[in-house]
Amino acid sequence: MLILGIDTSCDDTSASVVENGAKIISNIVSTQDEIHKKYGGIVPELASRRHIEMILPVVDEALNKANLRFKDISAIAVCQGPGLIGSLLVGVCFAKSISYFNKLPLVAVNHLEGHIFSSFLEDPLPEFPFIALIVSGGHTNIYRVDGFGLYKELSKTRDDAAGEAFDKVAKLLGLGYPGGPLIDMLSEKGNPETIHFPRPFVNKSFDFSFSGLKTSVLNYVKKNPNAKKEDVAASFQSAVIDVIVTKTIEAAKKEQINGIVLAGGVSANKALRKRMEEIGHKEKIKVYLLPPYLCTDNAAMIAAAGFYHFKEKDFANFDLNPKAYLPL
Repeated sequence: MLILGIDTSCDDTSASVVENGAKIISNIVSTQDEIHKKYGGIVPELASRRHIEMILPVVDEALNKANLRFKDISAIAVCQGPGLIGSLLVGVCFAKSISYFNKLPLVAVNHLEGHIFSSFLEDPLPEFPFIALIVSGGHTNIYRVDGFGLYKELSKTRDDAAGEAFDKVAKLLGLGYPGGPLIDMLSEKGNPETIHFPRPFVNKSFDFSFSGLKTSVLNYVKKNPNAKKEDVAASFQSAVIDVIVTKTIEAAKKEQINGIVLAGGVSANKALRKRMEEIGHKEKIKVYLLPPYLCTDNAAMIAAAGFYHFKEKDFANFDLNPKAYLPL
């Protein structure tokens, strides 16, 4: 069963063909980093316009690389949200059009659900139930996953997502965009113990909060303009990772679950991956790490989750609309 996935939730235009929710036949991603770099962040209007330009060639390339035509496809899966509404609109409208013209079933996929099911595209596969940490530019959430459609939110961010904090601190340090990978690389040259930034633990909750930490970095840099950027980056990153790892491990222990899936763009961070594996091993909790290309936004994860919607005959109608805010 071949599912064509489409994702335009933020600034990457992506299309992918996945077989039976597990085997990637093709996965094409057109990034917009060069467009947004000079602004130090994503400009929604520019992102939407670029999606309009790229959606057709990206879908064509995904089909051509898989040596397939629309007649070979079982269903179209599209990301409905959450995300940038203008960007989402491009993908949803295009998916509805090709679904109607080619008489193919249409399924709508939550972006967060896609990140969870990206873990089923690489061996070893996680076993239900497991804990899913989704950490990205827009989200920092922990879920208990008992099966397809069986998700329990254990925590969320109360303000900034971890990825947003990375981008803002990178901009503050003059590193450029996207900030996450740049902070990660610079931190390897710094000492994470040089500056003790606060660890924002929300009392009696697994929820996250990174706005105060971001402000703390800003105040430190203002008072210490000659501080080594690598030490600031490493100390900031260490604080974020301490909070994320501690809360995720504690959530797994409370739920009595011995498997954790890391997903989302920030899960590609090398220091986070290393620390989560170390603590997981110590606590006898299996940690599932994805290759970086499946951590960031991609349509393969949308197609993978779409396969399960298709099996359940959970089809969308042509009045489907994108949603900037869409709880899982």
